[in-house]
Amino acid sequence: MEHKAPLVKFLGLTFNLSDMLMITITSLIVFIIAVAATRSLQLRPTGMQNFIEWVFDFVRGIINSTMDWQTGGRFLTLGVTLIMYVFVANMLGLPFSVHVNGELWWKSPTADATVTLTLAVMVVALTHYYGVKMKGAAEYVRDFTRPVGWLFPLKIIEEFANTLTLGLRLFGNIYAGEILLGLLASLGTNYGVLGAVGAAIPMMVWQAFSIFVGCIQAFIFTMLTMVYMAHKVSHDH
Repeated sequence: MEHKAPLVKFLGLTFNLSDMLMITITSLIVFIIAVAATRSLQLRPTGMQNFIEWVFDFVRGIINSTMDWQTGGRFLTLGVTLIMYVFVANMLGLPFSVHVNGELWWKSPTADATVTLTLAVMVVALTHYYGVKMKGAAEYVRDFTRPVGWLFPLKIIEEFANTLTLGLRLFGNIYAGEILLGLLASLGTNYGVLGAVGAAIPMMVWQAFSIFVGCIQAFIFTMLTMVYMAHKVSHDH
């Protein structure tokens, strides 16, 4: 079950080639879906346009549940990009994995804590950026001392905790799912026909459940992003 990651060193930095490959593939898939859904827009949407409009409406509902639309409307594109990217990333490792010379090349990029924590850091950094941009630096800093000044260190700790939990929640759910799928698949390869037959139904059930978990995690990641954003940019939080 243990497989090494394909690592290379460049200018003193270590790069995971598998993560780079899967991140690129995820980005390409999301880009292709977006282009296919919007290349021929019609007043009466059908097919892919219908799908992408449903995604926009779904994310619009998430934003409206966390902040007023006048404030949150500007984050619609961010929310749609996040939910599509995280969903596609969660799905890539479900059908199969690819190992070459003992190295794991094909997997869900979100099954790596480095990727999910990087996404979380980017999201939290964006919330700070928009908080300063929309409120001004002075007002934004004062929010860390409200309602009482001694809460300031606790709010700093909260920022780190939000970043860690946002990234590790996504990583833990996707990684655990792929580990169990790998264990079930090993039954067929290590225990012959009986192992394959015995693992077939649990494999299908767990893949269906993993699809559900992948959808839920994409929703939770996007929802929490908008919640954190609302806390930074809304005057009533």
